[in-house]
Amino acid sequence: MKKPELLVTPKSVDHISALIEMGADAFVIGEHQFGLRLAGEFSVSDVEKATKLIHEAGKKVYVAVNAIFHNDRIDALDNYLKEMQRIGVDALIFGDPAVVVAVRELEITIPLHWNPETIATNWFQANYWYERGAKRTVLARELSLDEVIEIKENAQPEIQVQIHGMTCMFQSKRSLLGNYFLYRDEVMEIENRKANKNMFLHDKERKNKYPIFEDVNGTHIFSPNDMCLIDELTELFEAGIDSLKFDGVLHTEGYINTVTNCYRQAIDAYFDTGEDAYDDIKDELLEKIEEIQPELRPLDTGFIFKETVY
Repeated sequence: MKKPELLVTPKSVDHISALIEMGADAFVIGEHQFGLRLAGEFSVSDVEKATKLIHEAGKKVYVAVNAIFHNDRIDALDNYLKEMQRIGVDALIFGDPAVVVAVRELEITIPLHWNPETIATNWFQANYWYERGAKRTVLARELSLDEVIEIKENAQPEIQVQIHGMTCMFQSKRSLLGNYFLYRDEVMEIENRKANKNMFLHDKERKNKYPIFEDVNGTHIFSPNDMCLIDELTELFEAGIDSLKFDGVLHTEGYINTVTNCYRQAIDAYFDTGEDAYDDIKDELLEKIEEIQPELRPLDTGFIFKETVY
């Protein structure tokens, strides 16, 4: 069996070096105007610097262009894709068919990863987009383990699954917070909201706090818990899942570094030594993550065992 790729989300160009040391295989970066819910903002210049650094380490860089594009952004998208071709990134993450059309018209040769968020739920879709140029399908996070395995068994493209981090449960194209404060005739300047980690939607009945994230794509509300599969990876390994993603959005660099290294140890133990070696350390790795887990962010297994209810 081939080792799955460990895919992470750096917060800056400087952060990438630490994540390479922690064992990351690939990185998702980009600009908020083109990509959804990125852990950090990377200008074209930053993407160029990051790509050089990542390629020198023998790793891969994927650029997110999975925003929902209105007509007024298409020209900017074309120019952005040309820059990514010049830089030589390893893949483009897309959800909107407009990206596929633009890639064909501009003769862009960068591989495509299809990521439509919640709607990638069956292998027919995966194969449909594979026939139209998508090398990889990023599965919806609302799938059970059995559904993930069935898709992998029948899909032609590579399959990517999220194994740790926050999951988005709501997105609006509108800046809901901005509109609310304007409605109340208050000053909208909540300092750099896209980097603000202290905005929450409170659910007193369930005693949950849902993080709120705003960028040029609108308002995003996240699950109250973090997904964590560090001790539940065996069946994903056996299924041959191609890429395992840790989404570090709204987490600190230190947290992202530690969690990345824990998953590196888990993957290497299983594939270099065997299942018993992974079983021997997985509880210890889980405890290590629990020690640094923010108090407001309990860990669960997401929908993989159909436990999570929003």
